[in-house]
Amino acid sequence: MSDFADFENDITEQEDVIEAFIDVLFLEHGLSENTLAAYRTDLEKCDAFMRAERGRESLLEVTQQDIEQYLAHRVDLGLKPRSTARAISALKRFYLHWVKAQKISASPMVNIALPKTGQAIPKTLTENEVEALLDAPNVEDPMGLRDKAMLELLYATGLRVTELVGLRMEQINLRQAVVLVRGKGGKERMVPMGEEAQHWIELFIQQGRALMIKHATDFVFPSKRGIGMTRQTFWHRIKHYAILANITSPL
Repeated sequence: MSDFADFENDITEQEDVIEAFIDVLFLEHGLSENTLAAYRTDLEKCDAFMRAERGRESLLEVTQQDIEQYLAHRVDLGLKPRSTARAISALKRFYLHWVKAQKISASPMVNIALPKTGQAIPKTLTENEVEALLDAPNVEDPMGLRDKAMLELLYATGLRVTELVGLRMEQINLRQAVVLVRGKGGKERMVPMGEEAQHWIELFIQQGRALMIKHATDFVFPSKRGIGMTRQTFWHRIKHYAILANITSPL
């Protein structure tokens, strides 16, 4: 059981559910201050809209229709899809947490899709299955840490698997939390990776990558032989984690 179960059970509707969630991210997951600040900003912007425009006193009162109105509001403001994708990711994790804490019966984000392109984590998975898949790798092991970083990046950006496994170190900018993606025809695009993916990629590069490299390579995510990974190998890893997570939905 979580060390913070009692803490979560004591939370009332009058308390700040955003800060309570941020505390759990810090205490249980050890996310950096920058990552926590990004979560807080995205959640507070949504909360402000819900209070002013939808009459909601708490984010825990929000419905799917409220979320749809908020996303339409972001479009009206001219905000970039990648910015909205990050906000949606934050909201998905926020509501999934409170569902698990039994403070709400269902997440209003279940049917809300991320505005992203490419081949991402299979859309047939439920929110709980996605979370289970993301949590399946053993991050105490270099290979597991690599896979965790890859899954988080895939979930946050929707990169094609071929783009993901082919990433080179020069394409990753952790300071700005962006990925330079080289697509078909030599076309390049900058893709925000999101704070969660940034955290795990940085951790892998600092603590796991060097242990996997037998020969000099600039692949961000090397195979266990220290060379570039194939897309077939990556999908094999996904299926492996799906089994560990007891996921029965087709991949």
